[in-house]
Amino acid sequence: MKLKSFILFICFISGKYSLAQSSFTFCGNTIDAGTKQHFKIPVVDDEHKTFIPITVFCGVEKGPVLGITAGVHGYEYPPIIAAQRLITSVNPKTLKGVLILVQIANIESFKSRSPYVNPLDDKNLNRSFPGDVKGSITEKIADFITNNIIDKSDFFLDMHAGDAPEDLMPYSAYYSNSSKQNASQQGKEMAKSLLFNHIVVFSTDGKDYIKEDKPSLYCSAEAFKRGIPSADIECGGLGKSEKEAVLKIETGVLNMLKHLGMTTTSNEAKTNNSYKFIKDRE
Repeated sequence: MKLKSFILFICFISGKYSLAQSSFTFCGNTIDAGTKQHFKIPVVDDEHKTFIPITVFCGVEKGPVLGITAGVHGYEYPPIIAAQRLITSVNPKTLKGVLILVQIANIESFKSRSPYVNPLDDKNLNRSFPGDVKGSITEKIADFITNNIIDKSDFFLDMHAGDAPEDLMPYSAYYSNSSKQNASQQGKEMAKSLLFNHIVVFSTDGKDYIKEDKPSLYCSAEAFKRGIPSADIECGGLGKSEKEAVLKIETGVLNMLKHLGMTTTSNEAKTNNSYKFIKDRE
């Protein structure tokens, strides 16, 4: 009996400590469990240079890797400000898994107040995925996000708002494809957990951008194309930085972290049980 009890004790201890999160490596840098690190990733082509500000949170327990991008369009301020707030509202000491947060993907658009495009090459980052390591500055940004964030993620979220000339109702969205039923269903649950009343379904059956021999174009479409459950946020409009939109995005993301089992709290967000589903944005 003593031997049996000892074996059970060892199994319990082994199981307990196997839950601990090891360090996480990002671009050759080690982030210790229970900590976060900020990075300024340089992106350079023959004519221009820029950078991508990224924060990586490494939790204390094992869990999924969640990639989040804000500022793919730099004139869409609410998700960018919400991302800044998430830097302090997400605590790596209580996190399970890893969160890779792109604070502003298109910082030149942000600095120049340029709708839709990066002013350095006049290209739309959200029409440039999966990118090109040998391409223009925007294509290089897309390539970096594809290979260093999307490719490392188990789940993915891209956060947007209405750009300078766009006004829209807030909604979350997810991708659906009959050949990717698991990723589709998980993406749907992610979109629901974001607490928006309206959910747009990006139906991709037959769409060129989801085919293997075609470019994905959209940031989150690249993730879904790889079988990664993906969701989008659209909240805010007209290039404004409304406090209500910022807080709605932050609260939704914190609730999604809880849904994914990455946290145990969600900033007291209440689950929304009433949704209106809208088919396709295209």
